[in-house]
Amino acid sequence: MDPIRVLVVDDSPFMRKALDRMLQAPDIEVVGTARDGLDALDKIAQLNPDIVTLDVEMPRLDGLGCLRRIMAETPRAVLMVSSLTQEGAQATLEALALGALDFIPKETSLASASILQIQQDLQEKVRKLARSPRFHKTRTLPPQPPTQPGQIAPPMPAYQAPAPQAVARLGALSGPRAELLAIGCSTGGPKALQDLLPALPKTLPVPCLIVQHMPGTFTKAFAERLNGICQVEVREAVHGETALPGCVYIAPGGLHMLYRQRGSAATIELSAEPSTSLHRPSVDVLFQSIADNCPRQVLAMILTGMGSDGTRGMVSLKAKGAHTLAEAEESCIVYGMPRAAFERGCVDQVAPLQDMAGILRKHFQI
Repeated sequence: MDPIRVLVVDDSPFMRKALDRMLQAPDIEVVGTARDGLDALDKIAQLNPDIVTLDVEMPRLDGLGCLRRIMAETPRAVLMVSSLTQEGAQATLEALALGALDFIPKETSLASASILQIQQDLQEKVRKLARSPRFHKTRTLPPQPPTQPGQIAPPMPAYQAPAPQAVARLGALSGPRAELLAIGCSTGGPKALQDLLPALPKTLPVPCLIVQHMPGTFTKAFAERLNGICQVEVREAVHGETALPGCVYIAPGGLHMLYRQRGSAATIELSAEPSTSLHRPSVDVLFQSIADNCPRQVLAMILTGMGSDGTRGMVSLKAKGAHTLAEAEESCIVYGMPRAAFERGCVDQVAPLQDMAGILRKHFQI
């Protein structure tokens, strides 16, 4: 397989060099660098990279302006390089809404103490995002030239059946209506949630708890952004608050969100433990706390994301009788977390993202 071709775009010569060095791998090739958005557009036309790492703040044409042009003119995978400031969070969320697939934090890219982990994360994101189904659609056969009378038509290319889906469609959710909705997602999740949640009416009769892998400086801005476009109320979760019907709670970055039952009320706890968890917040930690503490019927969903976070927790929920739903490969930015859950046999229904709001409305009769 040919190496993944990367274009690095940043106005800082140091960052361009740092990213170039961190992307050195046998299956990855940095084919060029660009110093601003206009330079990037020229280099994309010349080099046709598979994926672009794109800084936000640049002279002449900034990252968001460049991203709009890329998606309108030559759509491809884009990985944002973002500041962890409040302004950086807003710009990054806008970039994800415009079509960027994911981001890496810019400050931590400069921290030599964790450079190995940063390099591994960066390379893994480039590998996954460059192969995203969003930019690798099946191409149709080109039209064949007409033949003259008596002329033998050229042979048609051999038909290639589309690759079978990695997962088969499973039956619709059945059984009693859930009293709690829990969702886990990672890479591609911000865009997925921005598509899914606005389609839910304010009459959603249950609380919704969401773990989205995201830095702590991003989750409040993300919740506010969602709240501005949704009928349901969306907020960053607060320790000790009661989980109310019609409200969506986003786990704060850097803390686990856990479900607790206090008498007849469902409450939210936030904790730094377990500190050994690969992700914080963790989908597994949320799902396991629900399995251990929730006496009610639960609907648990896993959307797009790298890795397998959520699978162990979904296994526990399924053993307690929960309804379970996973996003289909065809709509995932990265088909990792849903695939891991499906392969463990703990998923009741598989569906593309565009069908999920309808499934939820039908299940909750709203």
